[in-house]
Amino acid sequence: MTTRITSENITDATIGTADIASSVPLNTQWQAVKTGNFTAVAGEGYFVDTTSTAITVTLPSSPNIGDTIEVRDYAGTFATNNLDIDRNGNNIGGVSGVDGKLSSNNSSVKIVYVDSTKGWVVTSNTTPANIAAPLFTEATGGTVSTTGDYKIHTFTSSGCFVVSQIGNAPVLPTGGPTVVDYMIVGGGGGGLGPAHYGGGGGGGGFRESSGAASGCYTTSPLGSGVCGITVTATTYPITVGAQNSSSTFSTITSAGGGGGGAIPGNGGDGGSGGGGDAYSGAGTGGSGNTPPVSPPQGQNGGNGYCGHGAGGGGGARCQGGNGSPSNNSGSGGNGAGTAINPSPGVGTPGPTGGLRYFSGGGGGTAASGGGTVGTGGAGGGGDGGNYNGGIPGTCGEANTGGGNGGSNLCFRSGGSGIVIVRYKYQ
Repeated sequence: MTTRITSENITDATIGTADIASSVPLNTQWQAVKTGNFTAVAGEGYFVDTTSTAITVTLPSSPNIGDTIEVRDYAGTFATNNLDIDRNGNNIGGVSGVDGKLSSNNSSVKIVYVDSTKGWVVTSNTTPANIAAPLFTEATGGTVSTTGDYKIHTFTSSGCFVVSQIGNAPVLPTGGPTVVDYMIVGGGGGGLGPAHYGGGGGGGGFRESSGAASGCYTTSPLGSGVCGITVTATTYPITVGAQNSSSTFSTITSAGGGGGGAIPGNGGDGGSGGGGDAYSGAGTGGSGNTPPVSPPQGQNGGNGYCGHGAGGGGGARCQGGNGSPSNNSGSGGNGAGTAINPSPGVGTPGPTGGLRYFSGGGGGTAASGGGTVGTGGAGGGGDGGNYNGGIPGTCGEANTGGGNGGSNLCFRSGGSGIVIVRYKYQ
């Protein structure tokens, strides 16, 4: 509102209070109660009655510095029927592209136009300091579930994570984040070839954020301190790796697990390393965390013991066990536990209650003479076989990244990987 004192306001050559009042309002000029949509004028105040319907107040399109507007809930009904505030092209509290909203009963607010950067700024109110409405991330893709205020997209096969809207929490603490949390597991290691005393496959690489991006959840130490991924409104291809293959989301890749050693040979390198063969030599375990990332995506595989027991595949948390001269084979290393998706249908139960486990290593093959078969690590790792006992070993569990169980005279398969994305949606 722009006013000035002119000769028309002064009739006696003296500027007095009455003359100023006739040209510059000393207080907010309150108007008749509004019961429908209206356009606000600088310097005016409005009691707004939303008893029957939501109402939109449109702010001035070309405000001047210092222009002031006040609005108040007339009937205590803003929570039932909101008062929407159309910014009319100007920012509200420095936020562009977001209109305002009053949604608490008996609330009121006074706003002042500052400049083109901040736009309209709240100077007194009974609602949060910034009235711009919070936005939350919206997306599609995978199998969608919710837990509390968080939405979870679980990909058990390759697809797309399609973001249609991002949150505005960096500006509005009550809004949704622009960062999403993730867990990415590569495909578990399978056998490298025909084997008598084959090593267990390594678990697929395991990588996850800390959970701090969209709300803390219980994570394994592997996620400690790792930030989430800042998203934009675009499409993100998701790759879910099969046996020995990588899984990807945005800039994050989790490698496939290393294959179990075969006749004769060492375990393969990968997210976690495969166990060494034990048929005609002492195969060494493959290297985990290949390629290297921080924190490590997996551990090394165990070594085979010539003619006795093969090594177990490494897991995300623990190395694979070594074969022994007593014909015992190494067990698969345990995978990582996480609560990014608490669904019982995702991952496998593990030694810590409430967490779901992924990326367990496969157990190695035992030799004759009553040797103990290596068991699979927590997180979908398959159990090893027994050469003379005719036990072939078991495959890694699907969508856990579990390594194959070491086998005799046949191939076994590592479990496929998985990708999970999590963010605040309300």
